Amino acid sequence: MRIIPAIDIINGKCVRLTQGNYSTEKVYREDPLDAAKEYEDIGIQFLHVVDLDGAKSNRIINYKTLYKIASQTSLKIDFGGGLKSDEDLKIAFENGASQITGGSIAVKNQELFLSWLSTFGSDKIILGADCNHRMIATQGWTESSSFEVVDFIKEYENKGIRYVICTDISKDGTLKGPSTDLYNEILQSSSINLIASGGVSSLDDLHMLKEIGCEGAIIGKAIYEGKIKLNELKQFLQIQ
Repeated sequence: MRIIPAIDIINGKCVRLTQGNYSTEKVYREDPLDAAKEYEDIGIQFLHVVDLDGAKSNRIINYKTLYKIASQTSLKIDFGGGLKSDEDLKIAFENGASQITGGSIAVKNQELFLSWLSTFGSDKIILGADCNHRMIATQGWTESSSFEVVDFIKEYENKGIRYVICTDISKDGTLKGPSTDLYNEILQSSSINLIASGGVSSLDDLHMLKEIGCEGAIIGKAIYEGKIKLNELKQFLQIQ
């Protein structure tokens, strides 16, 4: 299972929110590159970067921070937040993204999202299936949709999606454990590569997600708050 630390960016700084609420913003690093290098130093190979300014603005904003991390580390970065046009995708890939995650766009402009999938391929395009009470949320989690998460994922699997990041918003930033039952249900009903996000608070959570078959796990606040130490992550990586 891939371990994927999260770097969420507001005004070029590394922050975390709780349940997607922007009023809960807490700055953990003035320079996200410092965190990225620490992850790389322990053997981490992947990074999840979210442009929270972009998510609210409907266009990519923090691409300079993306470039800074990509050009000064060897980390493979999946990038999301506010990607709404072909130009946004061009900017993201030109500035070092290995993959992009589309969430709101997959709800509001399916034709455009599927054109990205056709153009760049299923290894480059990740479906962002962020949900609250099982319903897909959009616009930086500020809006709800009428799409149920399991059906939403299955529909896109039928259209060629292979990678899905699923965040249970009610768990995100709470350090109360991931939505293992939901992820297990998704895995039982599809054959996608599922990347679990939200609520991870311990190595036990990681072992559980690995056991049910998650392809990857995104970790954010648990690292920044010291619930999971970097040396523990290093050991986890070594014993896999």
